[in-house]
Amino acid sequence: MVEVLLLIGFVVAAFVGYNIGGATTGPAFGPAVGAKVISKAGAAALMSIFFFIGAGTLGQRVVTTLGEDLITGADVFTLETSIIVLFFIGGALFVGNYAGVPASTSMTAVGAIAGLGLATGTLNRAVMGEIAIWWLVAPIIGFWVSGVVGRYFYPAIDRWVAIESTDGALFEIDRSGVVPKPVAGPNTTRRELFGGVVVIAIGCLMAFSSGTSNIANAIAPLVALDGVEMTPMILLGSAAVAVGAFTIARRTLDTLGNDITELPLTAAIVVAVVSSGIVISLSAVGIPASFVIIATMSIVGLGGGRATRTVTVKQGIRGEKEPNVSVGALKADEMPAIGEGDPADIPSAADLFNPGTSARVVLMQNVVPILSTVGALGTFWVLFSFVW
Repeated sequence: MVEVLLLIGFVVAAFVGYNIGGATTGPAFGPAVGAKVISKAGAAALMSIFFFIGAGTLGQRVVTTLGEDLITGADVFTLETSIIVLFFIGGALFVGNYAGVPASTSMTAVGAIAGLGLATGTLNRAVMGEIAIWWLVAPIIGFWVSGVVGRYFYPAIDRWVAIESTDGALFEIDRSGVVPKPVAGPNTTRRELFGGVVVIAIGCLMAFSSGTSNIANAIAPLVALDGVEMTPMILLGSAAVAVGAFTIARRTLDTLGNDITELPLTAAIVVAVVSSGIVISLSAVGIPASFVIIATMSIVGLGGGRATRTVTVKQGIRGEKEPNVSVGALKADEMPAIGEGDPADIPSAADLFNPGTSARVVLMQNVVPILSTVGALGTFWVLFSFVW
């Protein structure tokens, strides 16, 4: 019977890992995919590699922390409770992935574990409170910083970076040699290549960060049990994440790369720098960062900031300033020259920023962790009150 339950636990842990791959690949590589720097398959491959590296290194510490610090009772994690916790984590994440909205795996996992802790009276409220405060503050910081950049600094950054997407692929695979290798596309400029490498590198860094924190969400409840080794579970969890990255993550890549806001290469770099900077800062002080929420809100903030950007127009040989005109977030290469073109041809805010999709993303990213928390709390309360 124990062996059957343990096998079920492995399957449920793999299901959680599968959904982690679906939920975290979009925030890490959505900007790069949206800017057509990398394909979805390439993003999935890099996600799989760097997630495993993060999980196999710093991720081991997070697995230990999540299994010990958040819950004070040493005997709370049993094989049965671990399976139930993983079931609610995986089920809630699947709801978000099915809707094409990447939910926070950290919030979802901690919510399910917190439900167990509340039902048994073993939740470390001080640790939970500190984590929750940063989960509220960090996305606001990401939204605000990206919004300010989009509204006031984006044109200057765009001119400084001076990257324009050319026709054709940024990278191609050269199969002329014994070992295939990536090479620059036929129309790729040096500056475009540099920008593409930067945004891909930042995506890899975010994938690494995801591995350090999110592997615990899939395997910590089982590793806390006697007789379950960490290394095989990291291999199992990372393999499941890779499957999710190559399959269900395509929906979240579309949502974060295309549906919320159009992302030229410069915008992709801004989003990646802001979100990864916040995630690394929180990780440095030991806070399990919800990088899915931070990255998503950074994309929303940048799109909203660009959509409300104010442009000062100078006309006439004497350089008189016309009143400020608000135009929709406008890519430099889409704006007509001053004094030329029809104002009706200027892209509107709705063209570059989709409030409906943004509202759906924010709503689902709050609903998914609530599902795992409330579901686990109700289930464990019933079990511990009337069954066990």
